[in-house]
Amino acid sequence: MSLEARRAARRRGRWAERLAAWWLIAKGYRILARNQRTPFGEIDLVARRSRTVALVEVKARVTRATALEALRPAQQQRIARAGAWYVARHPRLAGLDVRCDLIVVPAWRRPRHLIDAWRRLDDLSH
Repeated sequence: MSLEARRAARRRGRWAERLAAWWLIAKGYRILARNQRTPFGEIDLVARRSRTVALVEVKARVTRATALEALRPAQQQRIARAGAWYVARHPRLAGLDVRCDLIVVPAWRRPRHLIDAWRRLDDLSH
């Protein structure tokens, strides 16, 4: 991939993350962190609503299917480990439910929020 293509992909990704954050805020979530770096990798968004903390991976893809394909088991594990690290360092989040969500941002269509995406992916594979 050329440098220009990588830059364009990075811009699309950042735009998708901003749109996903706005989408979550409209749904009543509070954004706790964006692009949170941890020793295990980056979490695109950390959001909270009521007693639930959502670790949100954002994928700017044409379809939901291609976004789900891009979310490989190794990436799921990385995000889960990064989320556990983040929650452990924020005592106010202790005792809250934590889940991993996916927001798919297709071109020219509204975002699609898949709540508890990891469990849903496991259900699809069995």
